[in-house]
Amino acid sequence: MPIYEYACAACGHTLETMQKMSDAPLSECPACKSPALRKLMSAVGVRVKDGGSKAGHAEPMCGTGACPACITD
Repeated sequence: MPIYEYACAACGHTLETMQKMSDAPLSECPACKSPALRKLMSAVGVRVKDGGSKAGHAEPMCGTGACPACITD
């Protein structure tokens, strides 16, 4: 299930939440109750039930090698 980041335009509160892709975006800030909560554009976060990739070998997040998560020194 994807993890989404939200930020409130009114008070600046931020949060992460797991939602189905078909779920409606959240709109009410849990901190100030304002309807100013907006979904942020961020890297994809996914929770993997069986542990994900094997130790010592991580797959690139985007698969292209172009994003910061894919670049290794």
